[in-house]
Amino acid sequence: MGYFVTFEGVEGCGKTTQIRLLSKLLSSRGLNTILTREPGGCPIADKIRTILLDADNRALSPLAELMLYGAARAQHVSEVIAPALNARNIVLCDRFSDATVAYQSFGRGLDRTVIDTLNLHACQGVTPDLTVLVDCDPNVGLERARRRIDATSGPREERFELEELSFHTRVRTGYMQLAAEEPGRFIVVDGANKIDVISAEISRLVIDRIPETLHAVC
Repeated sequence: MGYFVTFEGVEGCGKTTQIRLLSKLLSSRGLNTILTREPGGCPIADKIRTILLDADNRALSPLAELMLYGAARAQHVSEVIAPALNARNIVLCDRFSDATVAYQSFGRGLDRTVIDTLNLHACQGVTPDLTVLVDCDPNVGLERARRRIDATSGPREERFELEELSFHTRVRTGYMQLAAEEPGRFIVVDGANKIDVISAEISRLVIDRIPETLHAVC
């Protein structure tokens, strides 16, 4: 099997920048690395992503939102993540099942047992070996995210950025609780630091965790 690393955090925390930097570093060292994201990661899941992140769909109910995330994840795992891990790749995923707990349970208030059951089926036995949580003040993150969206010429994926600050504060609380529940899986880094400082810390901590057998075959 390969090694599955997920990146999590509130909007604008910098995780997408960091996961791309890590992917480039690992690839430069000859490790077979697959970079993907959620929601999305494959054609069908990307279509679901469009529905989930489009601000015109703010009337989407929390339960319908949850089910769409589950459907996108099931397809993504089947089509991309599981095959890549079976081929002994290092898979880096920008958000995964922890995001659903943080956003739909802590953020939306849905029953966590329902979410855990949905994730159990959607993930099909695939669980992260390591999760990098880029922690960030939601005020700072939202400001960054809105600047990014305003500078983007493509679709405005801003349905979550338009939520109240209290929502994003609950999401951050959820992430920190998840990290406390599984300290062996989570690495928490300070998203307020400079990009290169964060990248150096993540690189050191992640590379130390990658099994030697994967280094040997790359």
